[in-house]
Amino acid sequence: MATLPPLVLAAAVAVALALPLLCWAVLGRPDPVAAQTRDNLARGLPLTGPGAGGRSRVSAGAGLVRALTPRGTVARLNRLAGTAGRPAAWPVPRLVAAKLVLAAVGAGLTVVLFLSSPGVRMGLLGLVVTGVAYQVPELLLYSRGQERKQAIGLELADTLDQMTIAVEAGLGFESAMARAATNGKGPLAEELVRTLQDIAVGQPRRDAYLALAERTGAPDLARFIRAVVQADAYGVSIADVLRTQAQEMRLKRRQRAEEKAMQIPVKVIFPLILCILPTLFIVLLGPAVMDMMAAFGG
Repeated sequence: MATLPPLVLAAAVAVALALPLLCWAVLGRPDPVAAQTRDNLARGLPLTGPGAGGRSRVSAGAGLVRALTPRGTVARLNRLAGTAGRPAAWPVPRLVAAKLVLAAVGAGLTVVLFLSSPGVRMGLLGLVVTGVAYQVPELLLYSRGQERKQAIGLELADTLDQMTIAVEAGLGFESAMARAATNGKGPLAEELVRTLQDIAVGQPRRDAYLALAERTGAPDLARFIRAVVQADAYGVSIADVLRTQAQEMRLKRRQRAEEKAMQIPVKVIFPLILCILPTLFIVLLGPAVMDMMAAFGG
């Protein structure tokens, strides 16, 4: 009886391991917004009817995921998801399930390859691949969060200019923030809208501002929030604070642009040496070398 090649066998095992978990992670999870709305509406009511069985199955699946996930992983994913703006396509339960799916695939491939060619190197390589596969969702979420932080830092100076103009025109700080959030586009405007919504539902202003700084993780925005909180505590004019912070943010943005411009020659050196100069030497010196070889050879 002919045996299957190791790669075909590894692919079959990986698909067999990944397919059930992947189907549950992608198709078995309800819409988080709809689930939250349903929970809010059904809070305090006895759960009966056709939806009770589906909810119990979902709860059992969530319990299995929690049992297979380390204790601090969910909290870390929640923090990273908050920094990344909580993308709708990447809810935390789905990220946890994706981590388990990728780890299962990596472990399956490791077992198959280790059985086909046993050895310490193969075992270590399999462990590394499994660990990297388990961390891939977190790495993607962290990258999304870093991009969002940079976008907030770039938008902050212009937003502070708009708020400064609005405050000097006679609006209050929250009205100026609402106007900047309405006119702006991007992650900073979304965060300002959320902060205003938190204040509207009764959260204290100071707590809402500090939550904004903690949620985004942008250092420039956190510095501005601390200045606003101190100005509110000591009775400093908010217009002066906005004007000073806007000037500082513009200066920092200019300094970052100059720093990146100064880094360009260093980054160009390696492609120049490895790719451009060898080709240039071949084109310029190639005919001369061939003529010299022909002359000495003849």
